[in-house]
Amino acid sequence: MAHPRPLQALLLATPDETEAQFYEAMQTADVERMMALWADDDEVACVHPQGPRLLGAHAIRAGFDEMFGRGGVDLRAVQVRRSVIGHCAVHQVLEQVRVATPEGPQTGHLIATNVYVKTPQGWRMLLHHASPGGARESHELGDAPSTLH
Repeated sequence: MAHPRPLQALLLATPDETEAQFYEAMQTADVERMMALWADDDEVACVHPQGPRLLGAHAIRAGFDEMFGRGGVDLRAVQVRRSVIGHCAVHQVLEQVRVATPEGPQTGHLIATNVYVKTPQGWRMLLHHASPGGARESHELGDAPSTLH
């Protein structure tokens, strides 16, 4: 039986491919796959909802080790707005998360920003920052201009 190539050997050709691998690693609690997605850069950072900023690969790995110790996270990107400028891509993501509670399964939404950089190994994650999003209907990522007062 042929073994799939390790993720580190894969050339992730687009930010979308890297993002798909990120959400797959979340669902399967695969810390090795997760860490292979991050850029080899001291400034990589991750902020989980209501958590501290994890700076650097060691801190990010420790955060995912702790999270995955409880199993996979049923997390999916349900809406993505993409901006690519040169070797940098920014994805604004509406995430759907499902969790088991004593009252039964519950669904919630998070707002995330995923930043990717193009490297010789393909597109890698530089930043993942997620925040509680509340109800999906109130947090759609629309085209309407906004004005800050």
